[in-house]
Amino acid sequence: MKITIKITLAALLLSPLAALHAAEVLKPNILVILADDLGYSDLGCYGSDIATPNLDGLAKNGLRFTQCYNTARCWPTRSALITGYYPQQTHSDPPQGKLPQWTRTLPQLLKPAGYRSYHSGKWHVKGAPKPVTDGGFDHSYDLVDHDRNFNPKGIFEDDKPLPPVPKDSGYYTTTAFADHAIRCLKEHAQKYSFQPFFSYLAFTVPHFPLQAPPEDIARYRDHYLKGWDKTREERWKNLRGMGIVNCPLSLLESEVVAPGFNQSLLEKVGSGEMERAVPWIQLADEQKRYQATKMAIHAAMIDRMDREIGRVLDQVRAMGAWDNTIILFLSDNGTSAELLVRGDGNDKSAAPGSAGSFLCLGPGWSSAGNSPFRRHKKWTHEGGISTPLIVHWPAGIAARGELRHDVSHVIDFVPTLLDLAGIKPALAAGAPPLPGLSLVPAFARDGSVTRDYVFFNHEGNRALRMGDYKLVSDNKDKSSWKLYNLSTDRCEQHDLAPAQPDRVRDMAARWQQLQDSFIRDAGPVLSPAKKSKGTDE
Repeated sequence: MKITIKITLAALLLSPLAALHAAEVLKPNILVILADDLGYSDLGCYGSDIATPNLDGLAKNGLRFTQCYNTARCWPTRSALITGYYPQQTHSDPPQGKLPQWTRTLPQLLKPAGYRSYHSGKWHVKGAPKPVTDGGFDHSYDLVDHDRNFNPKGIFEDDKPLPPVPKDSGYYTTTAFADHAIRCLKEHAQKYSFQPFFSYLAFTVPHFPLQAPPEDIARYRDHYLKGWDKTREERWKNLRGMGIVNCPLSLLESEVVAPGFNQSLLEKVGSGEMERAVPWIQLADEQKRYQATKMAIHAAMIDRMDREIGRVLDQVRAMGAWDNTIILFLSDNGTSAELLVRGDGNDKSAAPGSAGSFLCLGPGWSSAGNSPFRRHKKWTHEGGISTPLIVHWPAGIAARGELRHDVSHVIDFVPTLLDLAGIKPALAAGAPPLPGLSLVPAFARDGSVTRDYVFFNHEGNRALRMGDYKLVSDNKDKSSWKLYNLSTDRCEQHDLAPAQPDRVRDMAARWQQLQDSFIRDAGPVLSPAKKSKGTDE
């Protein structure tokens, strides 16, 4: 299915050059907004109590996809989004070297159609370290220091290093990313208004460290003293009421220990920390206050992100591009259960959420962020790989506030956006076919996109979805597969593997076949991957 916008008679009466420019403008502008470690239920329009009016407004006047997937981790998701391939096909997961020579990024694929491309925020595509030189962007503001939100030390603009941000300068990453995106759009309106744009706004929130402006934290200071059990249940009920999920709430998995946790961490952050998601009632008062404060900061980071998104949306409106700009919002993985300290360490005397503190969300609140699903970032259970996906495009999508239950994945972004731009991808020699699908048919009708499978593999956490059935295994028990019917049990509570061994065998064989074929697609490793400081997550 193609969605087109008619060229007006006035445009046809213009000079040939002007008519060409008019035709270029009619290609949709593209704004992709990516959050970092945002949970499935962390937005108001996906059941949350966090204030996200700008994103909620996009959902109200656009579409929400209920079964969209990422790769469970930041850099493989970014690689898949920007290349259109599973990260295993491009040496991106595990990262082994440069991207294959046949790789073409989304900006490179869009360029022949006249698009100018802008990147603002986190890049983190391992194997393609420079967004302009390697990624094909016209402008980039790239944060490689992911341990500091107020005074980062590693920032590159158009691939050139900038000086470290001094302490107490008023800088905050989320605001800086929006500022850069707005500057690029203003320049575009002034100099390149006859060309379509692709703006990629990639935030580093609400990823750890939990840091936010104090006035934003104050809005949620005592709100989460109600605990993660109640928060999980409230979000689940909201999601069911919206028609987004139909499964019972998953059980709290108290046996899962936070990745990175060790006893020495308590000396760095204090005795209020919890390495497991135990029932809230079991916490002492000190622990409840400490945990509620962490969730308040997490909420503040999301609240601030939404406000900065609002400023970017205002710029799109101001330049007259609102109706013909397709906006897509998603997260790179589920909320994180990790507990660790990096960067400048954690000063226990510093105000929580300030530049001197380094706190992580942990498994209790991560379970709430991913409600109603199981597990967290890094796992391939639904909590680790499910993302909100909001799509808004006034000129091309007639539906307002509707849901789409079509199964989708970040590998679908490249074929979808190329489809909208009227571009048939010119794949380089040796490149395998794009594995993703165009989601454009789903813009008009729910249930119009069908696929054979969705594949997952990250650090030994494996999964394969075929139709309604999902096979999943974690890296603690690599020999054991679990089987779930997601049409009724998306919260993965009832293992069907003992009752359906033939299905398990067939799906496991298919998973291995795909894994082997993806390794062949990637080809030889071209050179060792260079590890960038601050990007090991």
